[in-house]
Amino acid sequence: MIRKVLHSKIHQAVVTEARPDYQGSLTIDATLLEQTGMRPNDAILVANCETGARFETYIFRGEPGSGTIGINGAAAHLASPGDRVIIIHWAHMNEDEAAHHHPRVLLMNPDNTVKEAISYDPCPA
Repeated sequence: MIRKVLHSKIHQAVVTEARPDYQGSLTIDATLLEQTGMRPNDAILVANCETGARFETYIFRGEPGSGTIGINGAAAHLASPGDRVIIIHWAHMNEDEAAHHHPRVLLMNPDNTVKEAISYDPCPA
């Protein structure tokens, strides 16, 4: 059986820009991508902590160290600069892979620097 499981997450990043006229995606600072293992074009789910809106999109690589969290295209109508969002990245894994995978989570500061990076065991003994 293949399961859709949490691969990684960026928790409470702050939206820096919303560009409805730009082609769709979410632009994420490349440094954050590297820290989580997320890659450009990977599918993600974004949850807006301010409005409760959720939307699925894909990743664009942002400038390293920029702190960019940019909502593009139609999704830009679902978030505004200053909104806090949770960026959820999934992976499809078999039972053994899922049992041994440790999701990487970045807990963010209001300036989109990393407050804390954690990894946890989803299947503790």
